[in-house]
Amino acid sequence: MKILLIGYGKMGKTIEQLALAKGHTIVGKIDHTNAEELQNYNGSNTDAAIEFTHPEAAFGNVSYCLTNGIPVVSGSTGWLDKFDEAKQLCDQNKGAFFYASNYSVGVNLFFHFNEYIASKMKEYKEYEVTIREIHHLQKVDKPSGTGITTAEGILASYNNLEGWVADNPEEKSKLNITSEREPDVVGTHIVTYSSEVDQIELGHIAHSRTGFAEGAVMAAEWLKSRQGVYGMKDMLNL
Repeated sequence: MKILLIGYGKMGKTIEQLALAKGHTIVGKIDHTNAEELQNYNGSNTDAAIEFTHPEAAFGNVSYCLTNGIPVVSGSTGWLDKFDEAKQLCDQNKGAFFYASNYSVGVNLFFHFNEYIASKMKEYKEYEVTIREIHHLQKVDKPSGTGITTAEGILASYNNLEGWVADNPEEKSKLNITSEREPDVVGTHIVTYSSEVDQIELGHIAHSRTGFAEGAVMAAEWLKSRQGVYGMKDMLNL
């Protein structure tokens, strides 16, 4: 496959190594230093784009791909207020769009188990549920996209909670997500159910970015020849 990398930070470079090892070709590498070169790519010279950038750039990048015939895999977070617009663009242009807040297979199994546990724990009102997420110091958005996806999985069962709130444990009507930033942390997410007598935890700790990158390359391969909007549940049959 001819893959265009949009975003060439730590994740982009890891994706490049894995894609090349699997026999794919990197046709271009776009970042903030050469953003204008994105216009050189379209469906005739690119099989898929893998986009990992910042919240302020993500929607523009995804929109460009969808309107220029490039199937796009995006892992950027912090821009989901425009996600419905991206879906509409995909439909209008008969494009292919794959989005996940986290491409790790392990994290997506964590999401799956999180939803199942929440569906059972909702019956036990004595347990208070909270989320804690820890990332590296360069992580811009708080809470992380993975933290928000985890919260949404819980809220689907907890009708008594009025959404989620960031770093405000005193707001008992909402699900609290505590965000921490530390050096050399790839990504940690922990869901805790706590009562006066005991505590139950479900967690995922990433040891490297390789799992995220592998999932993104898998998604680009899977998206080929498809049309529509997809996510990890579709690819993993969860």
